Amino acid sequence: MDETLSLRPLTARSIVLSTLLGHHPPALPARALVRVGELFGTAEGTIRTALTRMLAAGDVEQRDGAYRLTERLLARQARQDDSRAPRTRPWRGDWEIALVAGERRAAPERAALRQAMAGLRLAELREGCWLRPANLVRTVRPPVVAEQCTLLTGAPEGDPSALAATLWDLTGWARRARALEAALSDRPGNLAERFTVSAAVLRHLLADPVLPEPLLPADWPGERLRQRYEAFDRDFRSLLLRYIGV
Repeated sequence: MDETLSLRPLTARSIVLSTLLGHHPPALPARALVRVGELFGTAEGTIRTALTRMLAAGDVEQRDGAYRLTERLLARQARQDDSRAPRTRPWRGDWEIALVAGERRAAPERAALRQAMAGLRLAELREGCWLRPANLVRTVRPPVVAEQCTLLTGAPEGDPSALAATLWDLTGWARRARALEAALSDRPGNLAERFTVSAAVLRHLLADPVLPEPLLPADWPGERLRQRYEAFDRDFRSLLLRYIGV
């Protein structure tokens, strides 16, 4: 399975982070996180060292005998949850457009904007010009977007499907989605394998542009992958919680 999907091995930090991101609320005692590490042959000391480093980096905080995700990573959990059931609205052919207003920006500012745009599923047409079909329900945008960009609505003169195909690697996304779907269907019995596949699916769903149907290639596997993952996750989470004794 790993050879086909090229599933990357999970580091101690990835094990802790993936476990907390998949848990609601995202808080677990160290002993539970150590138990998850044992699935991958990761020593208790290695997991505890990762927790200490994540605590120092502001990724987690200790409260009431548990390690909890901090606000920054709570936002990532919210994006991950949303990727499992994206909120869409009818598409009327219009596109969201964000144009960077400032001429010169420091590297941290550019990196913050790029991260925000990825979370909003906008793609970069060229330097400083981000866009996507306006089919997603928007509530609030990260402040960095308003600080650096002018927001517009418009529509391309040419074929919007061709534009979408240049902005996103739809063929590549669909190919990996089908491979992940097959992995979910295999229902690996090993908890570590299930954990690794689950983390890979969630990462992949975060990269789904969630385009309106008229812009998608035929037989798009996005919704099918989500439905199969939900069934897989219910079974997997039940097994995992019994294993860690929570």
